Amino acid sequence: MNILLLGSGGREHALAKSLCESPKNKKIFCAPGNPGIEDFAELINVNINNNEEVLDVCISKKIELVVIGPEVPLVNGLADFLNKNNILVFGPRKIAAQLEGSKKFTKQICKKYNIPTAEFETFKDESSALKYLQKQVFPIVIKADGLAAGKGVIIAENYKDAENAVKEIFSGLFKDAGKEIVIEEFLVGEEISYFIIADENNFIELTSAQDHKRIGEGDTGPNTGGMGAYSPAPLMNDELKELTIDKIIKPTLRAMKELGCPYTGILYAGLMITNEGPKLIEYNVRFGDPECQVILPRLKSDLLSLIISSCQNSLIEENIEWDTRFALTIVMASEGYPNDYKTGYEIKGINEIKNLKDIYIYHAGTKRVNNLIFTNGGRVLNITSLGETVKEANYNALNAINMIDWNGSYHRNDIGWRAIKREENG
Repeated sequence: MNILLLGSGGREHALAKSLCESPKNKKIFCAPGNPGIEDFAELINVNINNNEEVLDVCISKKIELVVIGPEVPLVNGLADFLNKNNILVFGPRKIAAQLEGSKKFTKQICKKYNIPTAEFETFKDESSALKYLQKQVFPIVIKADGLAAGKGVIIAENYKDAENAVKEIFSGLFKDAGKEIVIEEFLVGEEISYFIIADENNFIELTSAQDHKRIGEGDTGPNTGGMGAYSPAPLMNDELKELTIDKIIKPTLRAMKELGCPYTGILYAGLMITNEGPKLIEYNVRFGDPECQVILPRLKSDLLSLIISSCQNSLIEENIEWDTRFALTIVMASEGYPNDYKTGYEIKGINEIKNLKDIYIYHAGTKRVNNLIFTNGGRVLNITSLGETVKEANYNALNAINMIDWNGSYHRNDIGWRAIKREENG
């Protein structure tokens, strides 16, 4: 089987590794990929947001299965386009991908199907939004409706901050993603990510994770694409899991079926665990990044088999096994990220940790020049470790990070701090 994996980040590196480890006979291509993925796949230079270009690659390389890593191709309808050309695609079709592509779409589903979420209103113009804000309680959350690379959410502590946020968004801060906005209640609680894999008729629970979006220690400072994560989330007990499935996951899958577009692929629910139970913050229609980098190292089952079953509506035949240990990943970033940062620095020490037991190194923003690896992005590397406790996994990951160096590298030392605090308090 010839497989085409789309994407270039740490998530895709983790996917490539797991796909390569499958006992099924296959040849993996990746577009555009990164130097780490080269160990598992043949790289192809193609614009993955151009459906026609992707199809051309599928035809020339005799691709039978396409695994889509990032959200933009899914929201662009790549799955529908390739399905029409008899190519299996792991990921939802365009309508279902609106669960991530449009905050308004998801909120309307929540309203219709009584899915617990924050109170909200949507706006297409600045004046209506500002008028609404004058009567609200702060802090409040302001979101661009469309895709904004994980950065389209602003938490406003007071009216002045909210006014500035609304004006900036409608002035083009998030480009087309901000043509419409959602203003919603600020939820108090702890965030958890919960993952399932679905075919048109059934779904299987995967696992939970918690990520750290803020740049600074103690979850302070600006939001980023993610500075680290761990899995499973100790907070996600059986009762919370049952509530999440019954109140959030099942109604959403029912909604997609009733819209004539059954959901297939990975569905990732971003939850806030409040005093009233779990509430949906947002959906992602693919593996998270960096959550994927802590989920797949724990997956003992064959990822490729699960993916094919999702595409062929045979998930009911699958059973999933997990490593019971915790996995934790720490993102090594370029100094200055998520704002201005420089690239092009040589990274030293990668080869020294490649063969360490229970340590995984995933490339995100790197490039290869004359067999040397250089920084080429904001989030550069993900260092993942397994441990019997979250604290042990954090300790092991930090030890590995100490062996890697480049000019201006930055990482957080406190990934998993909430779970570690719970472990220390018994």
